[in-house]
Amino acid sequence: MNFYKAGLAVLTAVLSFGALAEGGGDRTFALMMERNEKAMAAYAIKKGKPVPEVQAYRYGMDLDIAKVVNVTPPIRSCNAVPSRMTYEDSSGKLNTLEYQVMGVCRNNGG
Repeated sequence: MNFYKAGLAVLTAVLSFGALAEGGGDRTFALMMERNEKAMAAYAIKKGKPVPEVQAYRYGMDLDIAKVVNVTPPIRSCNAVPSRMTYEDSSGKLNTLEYQVMGVCRNNGG
């Protein structure tokens, strides 16, 4: 049941990012990443695993992804924006990668 509460908290945080993303800029990114870190730390503690350190993705990294735990959604922006993915590798270790994705762009011109 606690897993569902944690999931609901993460979902609520994610939905609130959409409202902030319209004009929040860097502050929105920082808030999104901070909330993601806290949620993943709580998940790690609940699962009895060490809290994952955030690693910057590098092209060509050898990734061992057995189970995706969480992915931050892209925010509204017509530019590349940061995103994070937390996953368990085949040994059960939690890992978090930060990488760039294209933001969700609403072009009002057409």
